[in-house]
Amino acid sequence: MSGTRFGRLPFDSKPIPMSPEELKLEVQHHSRLDRIRSFEQTLESATKTMLFSEIAKLAVDSFRSSKVRFALTALGMVIGTASLILVVTIGLTGKQYILGQIQAIGANMIYAYYEGGSNSSFSTTQRDELTENDVRVVREEVPDIIAASPMVELHDRISVGEGKQRDLLVLGVSSEYKTVRNLLIISGRFFDDEESMTRTKVAVITPALAHQIYGSNDAAVGQIIKISNLPFTIIGTFKERVETFGQTEIADDTILIPYTVAKYFTGTDAVKQIFFSMGDASEVEKATDEIHKVIQSRHRPQSVYHVENLTQLLTVAAQIANALTVVLLLIATVTLVVSGVGIMNIMLANVRARIREIGIRKAVGATRQEIRLQFLTEAVFMSLAGGLLGTLIGLAVPFSVRYFTEYRIPISGISAIIAILVASGVGIIFGTVPATRAAQMDTVEALRYE
Repeated sequence: MSGTRFGRLPFDSKPIPMSPEELKLEVQHHSRLDRIRSFEQTLESATKTMLFSEIAKLAVDSFRSSKVRFALTALGMVIGTASLILVVTIGLTGKQYILGQIQAIGANMIYAYYEGGSNSSFSTTQRDELTENDVRVVREEVPDIIAASPMVELHDRISVGEGKQRDLLVLGVSSEYKTVRNLLIISGRFFDDEESMTRTKVAVITPALAHQIYGSNDAAVGQIIKISNLPFTIIGTFKERVETFGQTEIADDTILIPYTVAKYFTGTDAVKQIFFSMGDASEVEKATDEIHKVIQSRHRPQSVYHVENLTQLLTVAAQIANALTVVLLLIATVTLVVSGVGIMNIMLANVRARIREIGIRKAVGATRQEIRLQFLTEAVFMSLAGGLLGTLIGLAVPFSVRYFTEYRIPISGISAIIAILVASGVGIIFGTVPATRAAQMDTVEALRYE
């Protein structure tokens, strides 16, 4: 009869048509099965959700019952994550400072100088120095040059009183030298284009020289100083914006005079160096090659010229700063590892103290996976709580400096994300051993434990 109900006979029999009543019963039967399956899936999903919620609640209850232990254990993670963020902040600040110092020298600056002949038999009487015309031609053929200055170097001695004399370094430069070298005018002013064109005998001196001879920067302005027995009026004092530790053409006792005046002391058009400044830092590398080609094309093939910039120095400085940051990060990571070991020790002690609880949970049906998840959740919560608090502290310090002072300390949001992820990872890694030990306990032995 069952075969008749479902409209089929056993195996090789042909299907028997069903009546409307039988068809209705068939549909109701399948609908009932679908509802049962849907209910079972919903129940299974709800059970899992409740199971995780229960585990999370048990973890929170465990923390509440031992607040001091939880706080002391999480303290290590607070220190570790705060250190990690502060280390990144210190590294970025150092990098920003170093690059700022180099850029203050002139990140867009390109300088060219003559080295000599490539052939050892090249006579010194056949020197092929750079000239003022090289400056003019380069500016015509290389685009985006916003300033350029030739430089000649002279030496002289002046009297500083009490029968003493002082050696001077006299540099003949154009009015654009101030822009190219990013000089800081302390008092007075720098000579302008008109004074260069009219060959006015004016000069600017360093603060060291101003204090040595005249007592102060302001007192030096307007004074007359003789160079090769010619009187020059001091119109200002200057200095480089950053300390270059001697890696510069400017010395402590340096006087800058217009190039148009200085070349009459040399008697030639030869210059020692040529400085260029680009409008865009991204064009420096390309312009360096172009300037070298232009200069080389105007001189003998045997002559050797160097055209250089500070781009490589900036790159090296950035690499050094990044390397130091990585080293400091590794040191901060040690703190996190130590904190992880502390979490593992506390969780192992926690497992020993709750052996009977573990036995009861297993006796009422808790699986090994549920026990493992419970203790692993506690370890992660402990680690993550410390990580979040440490992250807030680590970010609060640079934000406070930026808010209460004028220093714009860089803040890395990525470091905060990494700190939280690392804190979670530490909880998982160092919480696995205690969780596994709890899950592998024998139910009977755990119940017998006193």
